Amino acid sequence: MPEILRVHFQLKETIVTIFAREERHIDAARQSIREQRCYLEDFIRDDPFFQITLEPYDLVADDAPLIVKQMIEKSAVFGIGPMAAVAGAIAGNALQAMIDEGATYAVVDNGGDICILNDQPIVVGIYAGSSPIRNLAFELPARRAPLGICTSSGKVGPSISFGFADAAVVISDDVALADAAATALGNAVTAEGPLQECFLAIDRPGIDGALVIRGGEMALWKELPSLRRARMNAERITKE
Repeated sequence: MPEILRVHFQLKETIVTIFAREERHIDAARQSIREQRCYLEDFIRDDPFFQITLEPYDLVADDAPLIVKQMIEKSAVFGIGPMAAVAGAIAGNALQAMIDEGATYAVVDNGGDICILNDQPIVVGIYAGSSPIRNLAFELPARRAPLGICTSSGKVGPSISFGFADAAVVISDDVALADAAATALGNAVTAEGPLQECFLAIDRPGIDGALVIRGGEMALWKELPSLRRARMNAERITKE
């Protein structure tokens, strides 16, 4: 089987790692990211409120770009602002561009919001910063449809979170929905109290399962891929 290519790509605030078997599939992802960012930047230029609101956005224009509509729709499910779904939406559109180019193996990791199409088994690590719960990973069997695995944290990374999770991970076939859900789940994690109660914030159709790590505690919810031990290589974490 051909070697898996791994490429780091940054465009302004978007920092991704792209995996594929062919360079043309990676090129398709990069081009998609450029295009989707242009659509978003043009829309935000006309309405800066879209970028800063933390509440559901009321779309007036019917001619808004598809990615804008995706972000609005998926974030509104959880009562939060559209930028909560931006990384997942960009990753999902990039992966779809790779599929359109013929990819059967494609991964777009947008800063921990990951869209995956894997025709062979793959392992996806869970990074929870300074938590003592470490070196854990999901083991994904081969599949023919994209899967979203998205993570939010109140302690790791630049994303806005109002909670205390070291890692709030959500699984969904819809990566933009998973991204918004991860934000909502992370926001729901309090400094103390039962972790299982946090999952009420994302108990919506389309969410397959979730995991929360807070300090030395971990809670699982609904259906998740198999967990296994895997040594975490910090150099493989998508960051600037």
